[in-house]
Amino acid sequence: MELVYKRCCGLDIHKKIIVACCVDEHGKKEIRSFGTMTDDLIKFCRWLKEKGSEIVAMESTASYWKPIYNLLEVEDIPAMLVNAQHIKNVPGRKTDVKDSEWIADLLRHGLLKPSLVPKRPARETKELVRYRTSLIEERAREYNRLDKVLQGANIKLSSVASRMDTKSGMEMIKAIARGECSEDVLASMAKGTMKTKKDDLIRALKGYIQPHQQEIIGHMLSHIEFLSKQIEKLDEEIDSRMSADEELVRLLDEIPGVGKQTAQVLVSEIGTDMSVFPSAKHLTSWAGVCPGNNESAGKKKRGKTRKGNKTLKKTLVQCGRSAARKKDSYFQSMYSRIAARRGANIAAMALARSILEIYYYMARDGVTYCDLGADHFVRNNREDIVRRSVRRIEALGYRVIVSEEEAIAS
Repeated sequence: MELVYKRCCGLDIHKKIIVACCVDEHGKKEIRSFGTMTDDLIKFCRWLKEKGSEIVAMESTASYWKPIYNLLEVEDIPAMLVNAQHIKNVPGRKTDVKDSEWIADLLRHGLLKPSLVPKRPARETKELVRYRTSLIEERAREYNRLDKVLQGANIKLSSVASRMDTKSGMEMIKAIARGECSEDVLASMAKGTMKTKKDDLIRALKGYIQPHQQEIIGHMLSHIEFLSKQIEKLDEEIDSRMSADEELVRLLDEIPGVGKQTAQVLVSEIGTDMSVFPSAKHLTSWAGVCPGNNESAGKKKRGKTRKGNKTLKKTLVQCGRSAARKKDSYFQSMYSRIAARRGANIAAMALARSILEIYYYMARDGVTYCDLGADHFVRNNREDIVRRSVRRIEALGYRVIVSEEEAIAS
């Protein structure tokens, strides 16, 4: 086989140790082990330079590859991150040394497909966005725990209020934590549309709160307030780092189901350079939101979606479910058609794929979103709809005459 790299190195990475296999132009291999402390990694980089390695390949093992990749980037040593599923070795030969040799051999002959690794500033922004997402999810879990404590005291506020974090609801809960037990006083704190539910609030706020529950609620409210402040700080930092992509975020915000924060997640996970994806289909395949191929003996079967970026896929599916609730929209019509035949989960994944395709063209061409309308499928399949309708009516024993003029008039 043709040699693509004369001198290269394959890495098998673990938490406390890395095993490196360097191959020279004659095929001679040298294997060494290094620790994962910073001093050990610096020695590893020096060793690579002494060996004249042209490129280094490593598996994307948890987060252990990140410090090594960052240091190689600083030392100006080309590095390639590869998917572990694409380089499985022959069964029965599983050792750290064999793994590093196998990676080096594949790299030497150009048989490795590199994963998409953005530049350092983009990676830093992605970490901030992911951390903000985890804080938002933690705050949501804390709200659920708060409701659980209130339910234990037979306070049914969540049965009346649409959300726990409304201004009225939070004031009532803070009053409960301070020791206020009168349901009339608590119900009088309602604001806005909540005032119309005063009678229901009085019934819902009549409970049996105990001192220890008030103590727990107080701690939970402090935790929620702390998380909210941290999220606000992260919002400011992310906005400043993504100022160059502000226009794209604004365009994405026009898509049903996509808000500012979810748009920032999409931009941080995918990037804005669409030249790395030949087409929108390549992007959806990379993200793992399109059906896989499953063909045997000339028969095509239903293919499962492949594993992709978990954060991106989760965000897209959430956007899809939210877009499905937009009344009189293309997404709602698309969701209803697919969910009736294939189920809600497959329909949500289909909407996720459509949103990602829209992202591709927005990022590449800078175009705005234009809703195709709820009647898009009716307009595109007009003849099929008429034919099916006529067939169903004739099956009931009637004779149907279809006139084009009448169809236009209607």
